[in-house]
Amino acid sequence: MADDLGRRATRHAVVIGGSLAGLLAARVLAEHAEKVTVVERDRFPEGPDARPGVPQGRHLHVLIAGGQQAFDELLPGFMAELKELGAPRVGMPEDMVQLQSGRWFRRTPATAHFYAGPRPQLEWLVRRRVLADPRIEVVEGHETVGLTGDSSRVRGVRLRERGAGTGKETRVLEADLVVDASGRSTKAADWLAGIGAEAPHEETLDTGLAYSTRVYRSPAASPDDDSIGYNIVPNPSQVYGGVVLPLGDGRHLVTLSGLRGDEPPTEEGAFEEYAKRLPHPMVSDWLARTEPVSPVYGFRGTANIRRRYDRPGRRPAGFLATGDALCAFNPIYGQGMAVAALSAVALRRALADPKRTATTRQVQRALLDASKQAWEISAGADKKMPGATGDAARPGRMDKVVGWYLGRVQERAAGDPTVGAPFRAATHLTAPLTALFAPAVAKAVLFGPVPETPAAPPLRRDA
Repeated sequence: MADDLGRRATRHAVVIGGSLAGLLAARVLAEHAEKVTVVERDRFPEGPDARPGVPQGRHLHVLIAGGQQAFDELLPGFMAELKELGAPRVGMPEDMVQLQSGRWFRRTPATAHFYAGPRPQLEWLVRRRVLADPRIEVVEGHETVGLTGDSSRVRGVRLRERGAGTGKETRVLEADLVVDASGRSTKAADWLAGIGAEAPHEETLDTGLAYSTRVYRSPAASPDDDSIGYNIVPNPSQVYGGVVLPLGDGRHLVTLSGLRGDEPPTEEGAFEEYAKRLPHPMVSDWLARTEPVSPVYGFRGTANIRRRYDRPGRRPAGFLATGDALCAFNPIYGQGMAVAALSAVALRRALADPKRTATTRQVQRALLDASKQAWEISAGADKKMPGATGDAARPGRMDKVVGWYLGRVQERAAGDPTVGAPFRAATHLTAPLTALFAPAVAKAVLFGPVPETPAAPPLRRDA
């Protein structure tokens, strides 16, 4: 790294946050820096256990296909290791009973797969692989309270130890490059202001969606139901969601969602009662056949937030943002872990480009581009939900036309493989959204009839 990211070779890079995005960024930076230091507020658990710094850690997480490819590129053999740990592989639409936009999806052969399983398990595997690199160090139990340098260049971070009995003194960790991977609650705006720089504009879109999650013992297999799980997808006319997925260890995770003012509860018994609000009783009936093995955990901070570091402003060289600190999505769409990995791939490619010297602005733009499609999917769907707020909720000039077309795509994706396969490829981030406008797809969407779909939950795969 030279020029804007360091007039000389980068000796020391600091990553703020030991999240997936932070760890994967550290993995890439170790290819260019003499030393990489990850600064983490928590103290990492020894094994695959939840930690406070990942507030969503006890909730539903899936690793979609685009993320799987990126993880394997960054950490060769990663997906094989995850599979060995027992993470379930779920084929879509074959393995799931899914209701979306009032239509049951036919359970035709899978064209896309995602991995379910506990988030702490995946994070532990990444941590184990990344921190085995001797070039990467960790400072645990410390929070970042500021940057050093000025509005033209960042030169390090100010740290303070956390915990009872610790003093209020700060210490400086000098760095040639600082990467903010501290998550959606990043304090980067304050850090930048502290050195005379400008914070980026924040685009927001908030539906007020909230969800609650509980873990249950997996019920005995039913000869009448060969599905792996259930998914009831909310939409503007039906705002309740419900997901049932296996964790791979004899347990299932159940997540229920609703909008502001009618959030799913976290009280004993009330969670199961809330499931009866779903438009079909299959989730409620499933809950009646099993027993809970965990408390109910709630989560409320689901706004889409994009920080526009790509726009002009007085911002320093040597400072980048990635992961949720750059672009955070409504978690209901299951894109966060994939985008964390895709962003690290984008970072690697930007830094390794032999045709030009990487600058802060160029690399930051590459990181934002890596999250663009996921943003368009998440924000595009959320702006249609009732009560959506934020500057990104305002409809654009083409939203009505594109929304009409994508509505027809969703109608046909439930029963027509010609539309369903590219629809899943786009939402799994393995194909661009333009794949939905390919000639064969457009012909089926614009001129083909709405395909017949099951009238009731398809508990058996298509013959």
